[in-house]
Amino acid sequence: MADCMRELRESGLLESVLEAAASKPLFGVCVGMQMLLDHSEEGHTAEGTPGLGLIAGEVVRFRLAGQSAPDGSRYKVPQMGWNRVHQARAHPVWGEVPDGSWFYFVHSFYARPREAAHSVGETEYGARFTSAVARDNIFATQFHPEKSADQGLALYRNFLHWNP
Repeated sequence: MADCMRELRESGLLESVLEAAASKPLFGVCVGMQMLLDHSEEGHTAEGTPGLGLIAGEVVRFRLAGQSAPDGSRYKVPQMGWNRVHQARAHPVWGEVPDGSWFYFVHSFYARPREAAHSVGETEYGARFTSAVARDNIFATQFHPEKSADQGLALYRNFLHWNP
């Protein structure tokens, strides 16, 4: 996230992104979701990295490496692979996507939104974590819809038809 935020600032696009996010539908994916929050532990300094502040909360590192999963395997960080997403709250972008659908993840950090109402999707990986957030005209996922077959394409289609 630190590199992404630095590039936004250095390229002069930070203000454009913030202006667009104030008035247009915005879909964040993976680190794009993490950047929406206030702060991340990820970064090149002990202080971490400030985010865009569009959704109140923080991004924290998984601390699971080497711990045993219920099936006897070991948790790995980054989490790479398919996992279920449980819809914590109804949202038009979910549309007809079934609750508990499988989506593809690649991440070492996860979001902790300050307000529970902003968490619209949750996933289990060592503990329950927020895997999708929404607020006003913003919808974002920790998982990769573009790598998640029909359910991921359905999310993008629903987003394109969404009128916040």
